[in-house]
Amino acid sequence: MIKGFTDQTITLNGVDISFSRGGSGPPLLLLHGFPQTRSMWAAIAPALAESREVVCPDLPGYGLSSKPHDVKAYSFRNMAAHQIGLMRHLGHGSFDVAGHDRGGRVAHRMALDSPEAVNRLCVMDIVPTHTLLTDLRMDVAHGYYHWFFMSQPEPFPEKMIERNPDFYYESCLLGWGASKLEEFNQLQVAAYRKSWNNPDAIRGMCNDYRAAIKYDVHDDEDDLWKRIACGTLVLYGDQGVMARIYDVPETWLPKCEKLASRPIKGGHFFPDTNPTETIESLSEFFHAE
Repeated sequence: MIKGFTDQTITLNGVDISFSRGGSGPPLLLLHGFPQTRSMWAAIAPALAESREVVCPDLPGYGLSSKPHDVKAYSFRNMAAHQIGLMRHLGHGSFDVAGHDRGGRVAHRMALDSPEAVNRLCVMDIVPTHTLLTDLRMDVAHGYYHWFFMSQPEPFPEKMIERNPDFYYESCLLGWGASKLEEFNQLQVAAYRKSWNNPDAIRGMCNDYRAAIKYDVHDDEDDLWKRIACGTLVLYGDQGVMARIYDVPETWLPKCEKLASRPIKGGHFFPDTNPTETIESLSEFFHAE
């Protein structure tokens, strides 16, 4: 799945976590976003693994990991706990973490709930969940309509997506920034298609967004006073929807004690379409003293 990495699956608290692992050195956890799988790191993880042990899991509901029926299982709090459990199983009490899209939201929650576990944090092309959902602007609702479509009660969105999953999810890949499908690595896209054509994955991804509305925004409301204690890097696509609508670093400034930021050429999916600059930014941040 990722060249030079080994693929494994472990079960923690009844949830199967499938992951790829490679390299040696300080541990680094990479978390993918929607509608992808851990294959999104295929061009990035091997470069980082030249000096680190890199772990790339499929989040619950995605790829080869479990796809629970319970919506609460998809809260960022619960998904963060699963990833910490995975890293502890691998012998890492603390580690660096980078997450794109949903993975960035899981990583944000991880840094709030378990600050002792996260040495450094990178979030990619997101504004805080609470900011997006409580300061909801017309242009955000229009561009990110899928938050509200996919969070509708089962089976309404599932049935609509199942009619043509490739059409729906590819429209997501191309809809949040300056991207064309040919800009994506086609082997990675094939892996995404294999996952999102699974009806259980379609349900799991909908449950991910249901959990954001039902649980995550309220967890964030309760924790508005908390700040990310570790060094934090915000990367964002300079042509993406988030950068057009928000001053992305500014949304994170009140959330972090130590913040750095950098735009990356591309749209929302810049890790796919611009892996070289993504690698450079991650390497520089995670190797800094």
